[in-house]
Amino acid sequence: MVSARFQELDWRQTPMGAISLRRRRDPVIGEDVYEVKLDDDFLMSSMFTLAETEAARLALARLAGTGLEVAVGGLGLGYTAQAVLADPAVESLVVIEALGEVIEWHRRELIPAGAALAADPRCRLLQGDFFAMTARSGLDPASPARRFHAVIVDIDHSPRHLLHPDHAPFYRPEGMRRLAEHLHPDGVFALWSNDPPDEDFTAALTQHFTDVTAEIVRFPNPLQDREAANTVYLATAPAA
Repeated sequence: MVSARFQELDWRQTPMGAISLRRRRDPVIGEDVYEVKLDDDFLMSSMFTLAETEAARLALARLAGTGLEVAVGGLGLGYTAQAVLADPAVESLVVIEALGEVIEWHRRELIPAGAALAADPRCRLLQGDFFAMTARSGLDPASPARRFHAVIVDIDHSPRHLLHPDHAPFYRPEGMRRLAEHLHPDGVFALWSNDPPDEDFTAALTQHFTDVTAEIVRFPNPLQDREAANTVYLATAPAA
């Protein structure tokens, strides 16, 4: 159904379920809002992006110097990737997205961020299973041993609310150990979560990282006329 208020831009059946991209005119904020759904579950909305961009900003703020190499797990609507590329210290960005359909949306410029990401020579979009790549093959198929200065992840709703049960090992101590192997010494890991800070996940982080924090990011929710909050976990890989 297409109307002045709502348009479904794409709908696909995928191994993870039916994924759809839609654009609607929101009367509360008076702007177009882009939303992604997986089956009946809302994955993301362009109305609420502050925490996603803060994950990138806070991670990069921990790093000094230039020539930074960054990996992002999860493309989504592209806001985290855009925030990474807004930092002139970033030399390269690899974005790993499980669903080729989402990458296609960006390349077809169905999503506003798509044109900017495609035009930036520092940015490479890769289809792949971020969690499997972390555990086994490395985050850059062209250079499996490559390490990054920052790895920023925005895929699951939280360390407990997962899009797929196969993701669970990543959030355990062994998963954090494997992730740390993909970072340079003093490199930074950042994770977006829709839930309040999780003590079990923080404990898993502290086994393999230093300077572990769970930052609360607050933002207005005009749909409910109240303040909302997300969590950004930050951790630094051990020095050499």
